[in-house]
Amino acid sequence: MSTENLSNTDAINKLKDLATSIDFAMMVTNLSNKPLDAIPMSTKKVDEVGNIWFLSGADSDHNANIAKDADMQLLYAKPSDMQFLSVFGKAFVTRDKVILEELYSTTDDSWFDGVEDPNLTAIKFTPSQAQYWDTKNNKFVSLLKMGYAAVTGDKVDVGETGSLNL
Repeated sequence: MSTENLSNTDAINKLKDLATSIDFAMMVTNLSNKPLDAIPMSTKKVDEVGNIWFLSGADSDHNANIAKDADMQLLYAKPSDMQFLSVFGKAFVTRDKVILEELYSTTDDSWFDGVEDPNLTAIKFTPSQAQYWDTKNNKFVSLLKMGYAAVTGDKVDVGETGSLNL
């Protein structure tokens, strides 16, 4: 794998591309205690400055954890495409109606009683550090390249990794 550290707009674009294409992240809260609390969450939006947005229940454990300690880790993985993203930052819970209306869709009706549900909140996650792993090709091509390297002893570039300086 080649290393490509990205900054500014390039870092935000890479973050947005991976977070939205992978969609589900393991949201890890309660970082100072063990065991950690982790829950799968669907990414609703990555905004123009790189904040990642989620919808959440006000009565959830992760909202309670965020109220105690805003530090949070997001772990994205899409093994079928060999894409991975680890993001650390701070979380903030909001009930801003404009944000809730923007993020809410009918698929959220499985968890909430519409955008007016008093339990509905949004989580704004502001990244401070991120690391990514991304293949340049799909999994099949990457496996072929690794097989070629194993047989020939040649090094092949199967993708890239790096830090996102946000």
